[in-house]
Amino acid sequence: MAVAIRSAFLCLGLVLLGGCATLPPGTQRTPRDPWERMNRATYRFNSALDKAVLRPVTRGYVRVVPQVVRTGVANFFDNLSTPITMVNDLLQGQLKGFANDTGRLLLNTTLGFGGLMDPATQAGLDKNDRDFGQTLGKWGVKSGPYLVIPVLGPSDVRDTVGRAGDEFADPRHYLSNVWLRWGLRGLGAIDTRARLLPLDNTLDSAYDPYGFVRNAYLQHRDFKVNGGQSNEDQTEQRLYQEAEQRDEAPAATPQPATPPPPPR
Repeated sequence: MAVAIRSAFLCLGLVLLGGCATLPPGTQRTPRDPWERMNRATYRFNSALDKAVLRPVTRGYVRVVPQVVRTGVANFFDNLSTPITMVNDLLQGQLKGFANDTGRLLLNTTLGFGGLMDPATQAGLDKNDRDFGQTLGKWGVKSGPYLVIPVLGPSDVRDTVGRAGDEFADPRHYLSNVWLRWGLRGLGAIDTRARLLPLDNTLDSAYDPYGFVRNAYLQHRDFKVNGGQSNEDQTEQRLYQEAEQRDEAPAATPQPATPPPPPR
């Protein structure tokens, strides 16, 4: 607990000092990231914490635990997060998706031995992924500035609110046993990190890892909410297409009149 408190204060200090962080040479500011200096300071803290603790622990987990067990753990946490998807199915009016995800939860929890196996996929039930941040976007709420959250990583203002909303749909939130609740959260973090291990080399070799993560995150969230583009991008493209059709469309070439047939 003392370590967690010290880490929290250290993280807070980095956020407060974020205005003093310097940008890499040649870096151009992004309109969606007005808090870039603060975000870079938080990103450096998260990256240091990951390299010092989470990455070594996760590599040990992958090295020691057999693949079949790790697959079962991944299936378990996918099944555990299904209620979050179901709630957002309803909030987005996705009744077909809600029926699909309800079937997945029931099938995997019973025949799948608590979610360790995934018979629902074999039965043809799709695995959906919806969250409250996406729901807010579907409702028309703007994403707001990009934001790196201490320990939790990349987000934006809308998705930060969405995380808080999803917490109340997470079954772990209602576990009375504190050790079990935080034990599941810790194992879930290791499982999530294990799925991201193949990307480590790509991230480590990037010229600007912070920019790489930011752009990947924003593009992914735009895809989930708007099919790949932000609302601003869609508006800009629509105006461009309208102007192109109005100003650049070639005028119709008048056709010469057909001469009358010669008299016989």
